[in-house]
Amino acid sequence: MNAQTLVTVLCGLAILVGVAGTVIPVLPGSFLIGLSLLAWAIWGGEGVTGWVVFAVGMVFVLAGMAASAVLAGRKLKEHRIPNRSVAVGVVLGIAGMFVIPVVGLFVGFAAGLLLSEVLRTRNLRAALTSSWAALKATGLGMLAEFGLACLAASTWVVGVWVGAASA
Repeated sequence: MNAQTLVTVLCGLAILVGVAGTVIPVLPGSFLIGLSLLAWAIWGGEGVTGWVVFAVGMVFVLAGMAASAVLAGRKLKEHRIPNRSVAVGVVLGIAGMFVIPVVGLFVGFAAGLLLSEVLRTRNLRAALTSSWAALKATGLGMLAEFGLACLAASTWVVGVWVGAASA
């Protein structure tokens, strides 16, 4: 196995982890995909193909990160959900990760968000409504980022095929 093949395999694995990281918050997501595309462009030995793949892939990565932030942010603002509630959800999500394996992050986030909203609104029904809206907004943002991360990964796969065909 030569160095170019090793770089390609390692970048492919890192891109796979990055795609998973867009929906599993404990893993690095889009940022890892972008770094992997850059590493492949520099050390993958594909020349112009590598840089074109990096440029196109980065457009998808950046669009995914922006879409996630904008979609989630707009919905949170629309429902007047403060950043404090989201922060409490994140903290309890991280704690939940250690308490309940596999699903603790999601359970902890939802519970923390609901708890913070109940304390803020003093009304369970209103807290459930706003928490559900926040969970949907977060999920929509994650879905958009996941889809665009898959497009970035697909761009890399096409680049690998083009590089192999032209070698």
